[in-house]
Amino acid sequence: MDFTVSQIARMIDHSILQPQFTVEDVRSGCAVAAKYQVASVCVRPSDVPYAVELLRGTEVRVGTVIGFPHGDTSTEVKVAETEQAVARGASEIDMVINIGWLRSGDIAAVETEIKEIVRAAGEAHVKVILETAYLTDEEKLAACWAAERAGAAFVKTSTGFAPTGATIDDLALMRSAVSPKVQVKASGGIRSLDTLLAMAAVGVTRFGSSATAEILDDLARRQVTTYARRA
Repeated sequence: MDFTVSQIARMIDHSILQPQFTVEDVRSGCAVAAKYQVASVCVRPSDVPYAVELLRGTEVRVGTVIGFPHGDTSTEVKVAETEQAVARGASEIDMVINIGWLRSGDIAAVETEIKEIVRAAGEAHVKVILETAYLTDEEKLAACWAAERAGAAFVKTSTGFAPTGATIDDLALMRSAVSPKVQVKASGGIRSLDTLLAMAAVGVTRFGSSATAEILDDLARRQVTTYARRA
């Protein structure tokens, strides 16, 4: 699959989520996002206003996480988090489902919660994090179907804080579960260009990664080498 650096950049949500990150770490992360003109940054909820200010005048959107990383806060708290994030300028919302509800078979409760988040988000895109490391294939499918019925824009593999992250098998399963109007986001362990390209080949259109510069610089080097050989 042939992609330009710009095309791959517009498929990346640059992740700035580690709990130990300082204000300077957020600033430098947003600088990376602005330099490469990625799709968005994904920051901690408290960092949304700062990221919005840092990225003003760029095309980089600001996203944040809801119910992160465990998904077990109440629906009311998740809704309040979402409303506050949107009011502060977030245009992408990555929410963690209630994993325990899903594993208990209460799909109706999972779907209702996603609907509430979608309603609270308004025009902001909602990405539903399944945390696939803890789920069976049947649970992954049920979560994808619930997310689509609830109006989510994306289904997403992982928070990056579980024992494992995105896999090709999970991504292919998720892509098969939802219609073309729902996109698939891979997150958790996306640290190389080859990994990203392999996942794009199964239909992934968005990637959460903190290795943005390494991935895009690698692609740029490969393209220069290819051009030189052809010349």
